[in-house]
Amino acid sequence: MVITARPSYSRIKTALTAIQKNEELELQLVLTGSALLNRYGNVDNFIEQDGFTINEKVFMVLEGGNLTTMAKSTGLGVIELSNVFYNLKPDIVVVIADRFETLAVSIAAAYQNIPVAHIQGGEITGNIDEKVRHANTKLADVHFVSSENARARVIRLGEDPDYVFNTGCPSIDLAAEVLQAPQLNFDVFEKYGGVGETFDFSHGYLVVMQHPVTTEYKDAAKQIQETLHAMYEMQMPVFWFWPNADAGADGMSHGIRAFREKYPLPFIHFFKNMRPEDFLKLLFNAKCLVGNSSAGIRECAFLGTPVVNIGSRQEGREKANNVADVNYDREQIKQAIHFWLHNARPDSSAIYGAGNAGVQIADVLQTVPLRYHKKINF
Repeated sequence: MVITARPSYSRIKTALTAIQKNEELELQLVLTGSALLNRYGNVDNFIEQDGFTINEKVFMVLEGGNLTTMAKSTGLGVIELSNVFYNLKPDIVVVIADRFETLAVSIAAAYQNIPVAHIQGGEITGNIDEKVRHANTKLADVHFVSSENARARVIRLGEDPDYVFNTGCPSIDLAAEVLQAPQLNFDVFEKYGGVGETFDFSHGYLVVMQHPVTTEYKDAAKQIQETLHAMYEMQMPVFWFWPNADAGADGMSHGIRAFREKYPLPFIHFFKNMRPEDFLKLLFNAKCLVGNSSAGIRECAFLGTPVVNIGSRQEGREKANNVADVNYDREQIKQAIHFWLHNARPDSSAIYGAGNAGVQIADVLQTVPLRYHKKINF
């Protein structure tokens, strides 16, 4: 199993647990990409605290935050991960989702005749992620998709229907667990530190998570300015999570820091990362999630958390009725937030699964006939 970024751990945690409990399976865990970098919220301490052993750590992300460093980091990842797989000799490599680092995982495994299992294929979005996702699908041999539409799309790409399994998304498993006890039972400031003033949020708060869009990376600083102005004018308590490592991250981070120097923000607190369960509790109790994270499309749909989805990053993805789409425009952002503040909370949706994906994935990995030369159906 290869984890490449902070969201990937929450997306796969229940599958890791199910694999570890399965006496017929042996879990080997590799951590790489931005998941190892403190500036983006490294997750290795959370993983080890949860009782998992990290077999290898692969540092592969180059500084720069632009398109060229993304391409070079992917190439470096192929080199380093090839050695890791040669030494670990896994029977199958599991790759998660669609970040640029995942392409290195699939290439390094596939070229060594190691079967690849891909989680979250068959979905449509904006950004380079869609190309990476479909490329992973073609390099993979076993597919764990999150919806029937995604399953149908993977099969249309030519994959063998007998190897395409609609398990739902493992992150929904955690959301289902959180719904059993969703109270915010920890001090968010004391437990996670972060940057900014502390404040009273007992009357409601917003969560912001906005990442750069690689095809629009030159506009990242300008785009985040609109969200910052909207939050400043709303004057509500805000928990803001730092952007990821895609091209445009440096511009977006600079935009946030420059705004913070110019305007007083006593009601905004910035974080890098949280434990998956705590993050989901924070989302459940929020008045609204603002930004362009897939968490708004997936986990928030199941939690029934309202979302203001900004820009093109999630364009084309299946959405429940908890999502309001807006452009990079502060007035539109504020209007959408006000809509959710004055309307009923959306119902929970199982559009991305019912909460039992992890066990299903482990069961398939135990029983599926492994192969690296697959029958292609065109």
